[in-house]
Amino acid sequence: MNASSYRWIIVAAGGLLGCLAIGAMFSLPVFLLPIARDTGWSVTGISSAMTIGFLAMALASMVWGSLSDRWGSRIVVLTGSIILTASLALASRATSLIEFQLVFGLVVGGATAAIFAPLMACVTGWFDTHRSLAVSLVSAGMGMAPMTMSPLAAWLVTVYDWRQSMLIIAALAAAIMIPASFLIRNPPVSKQEGDGIPGEEGPQAGMTTGQALRSPQFIVLMLTNFFCCATHSGPIFHTVSYAISCGIPMIAAVSIYSIEGLAGMGGRVAFGLLGDRYGAKRILVIGLLIQAFGALAYVFVRELSGFYAVAALFGFIYAGVMPLYAVLARENFPQRMMGTVIGGTAMAGSLGMATGPMAGGLIYDTFATYSWLYIGAWGIGIGAFLIAMTFRPFPKTGQPQLAQA
Repeated sequence: MNASSYRWIIVAAGGLLGCLAIGAMFSLPVFLLPIARDTGWSVTGISSAMTIGFLAMALASMVWGSLSDRWGSRIVVLTGSIILTASLALASRATSLIEFQLVFGLVVGGATAAIFAPLMACVTGWFDTHRSLAVSLVSAGMGMAPMTMSPLAAWLVTVYDWRQSMLIIAALAAAIMIPASFLIRNPPVSKQEGDGIPGEEGPQAGMTTGQALRSPQFIVLMLTNFFCCATHSGPIFHTVSYAISCGIPMIAAVSIYSIEGLAGMGGRVAFGLLGDRYGAKRILVIGLLIQAFGALAYVFVRELSGFYAVAALFGFIYAGVMPLYAVLARENFPQRMMGTVIGGTAMAGSLGMATGPMAGGLIYDTFATYSWLYIGAWGIGIGAFLIAMTFRPFPKTGQPQLAQA
């Protein structure tokens, strides 16, 4: 199979691996109450494993990304898949809360980070055209997790206890992820060295990794991703509770997540197509501005129909913008350091995601309302938009400048 055809195999494998990895980690909310009832551990203590997982993902992202630059994406993704599935199995056997927090939080979270950055780095190197779409399709696969793995976990826990259910998910992940890892291949050498364009050097071909990490372009990408994720993490985590506080029944409130997830699938594909056509930076900047006002819109809704409308817009936008960071990274840095660069932006995003749940809880406990959460998210979102506006691509000799917003 020629490279032009095989690159779409990489995309399909990446989406599948991402779906299983993210889905396995995000099965914890489904298992939360069954674990608490079975073990007597506190809901707060069990939930904190998720916070630890986000922090572990943040700290591990750049490490795994750097290793993928050195060893190649396949070996890192394969290693992460093995560690992820083994740690899920170990977490299902945990006999104390601290053991569960360490195994599920630190190890599962850290192993999940081995999937995202190396896969995104690999995919960006395979594509010179349709790059935004390809990255968005991999991200869409990851976005399928709430609609596939979470319902599976919910069904399993009605048939088996939580330990057996988590062990089954670990076995399923191992049976699919480990073989799928072998489908991952490094981009052809010509793409790594010359960006796929004969006779021309790739973006900043002579740059060292240290220079890249100190560059304004990398710093702006990191800051933008941090503030972008901090904008939507609070609304994602607390909107069901907010809807319930408005008098909406629990089952109906939970369905708001489904609307966000379905809209996000469309957003990823749409933003990928728009990024290819109009430039990744331009579409990212526009998306960040709309995301800020999407978060603010929650302040003004009280009925379920209003929640659905805002959730559809918000999910479409926040899911759509996320893959564009990897595209901008590839357009401005050499392929040989993509794992490190994308790992760095993923680290910033994971830290941003970790802020929302805690901040939203503190705001609600202090003011007895969620309004200030969404107003604060709007302000943070405007900050992300303004930071993104300052991004200036590296000049590229013999190639047109990226579209400016």
